[in-house]
Amino acid sequence: MSYTETSPTHEHNEDFVLVGNDFVIVLDGATPVPGLENGCIHDVPWLVRQLGLRLAEGLTTPSSWSLSAILERAIQQVCDAHADTCDLEDPNSPSSTVALLRLHGDRIDYLALADSSVVFHMADGGVLPITDDRLDHLKDYSVAGIGAVRNTPDGFWVASTKPEAARHAVAGSVSYAAQPVRAAAVLTDGAATLVERHQQSWEDLFRILESGPEDLVRRTREADEAGTGASRGKRHDDATAVLCHFVPPATEQLCT
Repeated sequence: MSYTETSPTHEHNEDFVLVGNDFVIVLDGATPVPGLENGCIHDVPWLVRQLGLRLAEGLTTPSSWSLSAILERAIQQVCDAHADTCDLEDPNSPSSTVALLRLHGDRIDYLALADSSVVFHMADGGVLPITDDRLDHLKDYSVAGIGAVRNTPDGFWVASTKPEAARHAVAGSVSYAAQPVRAAAVLTDGAATLVERHQQSWEDLFRILESGPEDLVRRTREADEAGTGASRGKRHDDATAVLCHFVPPATEQLCT
């Protein structure tokens, strides 16, 4: 099950979601700062659409490539698509977070780059969140400060104009045979604020998510509107949530 919703304060949804038989792609484009030059003639929805489609191509082409390698190639392909028209050296070029999930035999591969998340609900009742929290540890959150450390070892990594950013993603695998997984959630930060901003647990989020991704987004909007938690970022954001149930054997089904 998947659901995406535009922020109440946005004109366009800058998230991207695509679910296949054995993969999930969730992207969250970074909303541009009004008036800030970024050296690119394209908007953020163009970037996430181009990146998402190239990721889908990589994930549906039989190969032994890792998710990081597939992402690196997809970023390079998007760079090639607008290198002749845009300044790819501009530190404020359009960018996107990435969260990927792939069923690969009895293994479930995951990848998180920047602040979108993959969260596993294990069969024993435990929760395993896969998050990239480097954005939470910057020293300077001004526009200039973020631009100076974007896609650098001193800051954070995001899908934009440096394919090597994919090598810095939080990526790995869960063996279904060793650690049976009941379900997984793939979320943009706009759908994860009940945990990240409003002090609820991942277990709480999964209980809500079992009623459907749309209900999770509705509950998130209510909490954001009530302003029950403190946050560095904006109160409202585009929100995308995917819920996957795993049916043994793991190769039979990814998302219901």
